[in-house]
Amino acid sequence: MSETATLSKQVTGPAITALPRRRWLLVAVSSLAGFALTVVWSASFVDSTIGGAVADAFLGENAGEQPIVGFAAGIVFAFVSGLAGTFTACNIAVFGAVAPMVSTGNRPARTLAPLGWLTAGMVAVSAVYGAIVGAVGTAMPQFSTAQNAAGTLSPRSIQSMVVFGIVGLAMLYLGLAAIGLVPDPFARAPRARLVFMGTLIGGFLIGRPYPMFRHLFRDAAESGNPLYGAAAFVLQSLGNIVIMAALFLIMARFAGSRLRRWLQARPGRAAALTAVTLIVAGVFTVLYWDLRLLARREIIPWYPVAPWS
Repeated sequence: MSETATLSKQVTGPAITALPRRRWLLVAVSSLAGFALTVVWSASFVDSTIGGAVADAFLGENAGEQPIVGFAAGIVFAFVSGLAGTFTACNIAVFGAVAPMVSTGNRPARTLAPLGWLTAGMVAVSAVYGAIVGAVGTAMPQFSTAQNAAGTLSPRSIQSMVVFGIVGLAMLYLGLAAIGLVPDPFARAPRARLVFMGTLIGGFLIGRPYPMFRHLFRDAAESGNPLYGAAAFVLQSLGNIVIMAALFLIMARFAGSRLRRWLQARPGRAAALTAVTLIVAGVFTVLYWDLRLLARREIIPWYPVAPWS
């Protein structure tokens, strides 16, 4: 067995059997793509135009401003607001999980297995955090309605920066590990890798400033009911991944065998695809939620943004 193949198995595990060439070029291009996405990203468009339209279609006009009355209404609002927030900056990185799931190489009869492991990790984090919010949420930074002032960071903003910074760095590390540039902690545990990806997705709720989520957060916190908080947050996370899961299942159903053959046709192709998606997602998350946020608060002098952003 060649030295490259041996290193690949040690670093990336059984799902990926070879490393791509020009790995640093791949990292550079992927990082540039993640940075470019932060430049062109329009929060108002995805939050209000897309997210608001989806929520209003299901829940009625100005859904994010109406009081949530009762357990059942809260559960419905949780799922719909999660679906509406699919393409927000605090959730878009979820699509970075598609390639790792496709690259697992499962047979068609086991298509749901990788999605199930991902969901398990996500639900565990969402349920625990929701229960905490239901118990003590009124004392947490996300409960605050204080407006952010130029030149300062509110506790709510600091929480978002820390959480999304950690999530983004974790995705970036997994992307580098996929092409053998750093050790892979999940080299011999592909299921654990998917569960960990799920925990990262569940962690999005911990830092999320999305207005509709904060409306749900305040409702769960004021309820004082950990069970309601857990149920609402799990439904919020499930709503967040519905479109991603549908995309994955469609790919597996209509292009699964052809995609696997394409991935296996050239050594390193599966590793490269996984790395690209995770590096783009990781770089975007770190830069958007740390550097660009600091520029918006006028703490650093400048960050490039498109005119429509």
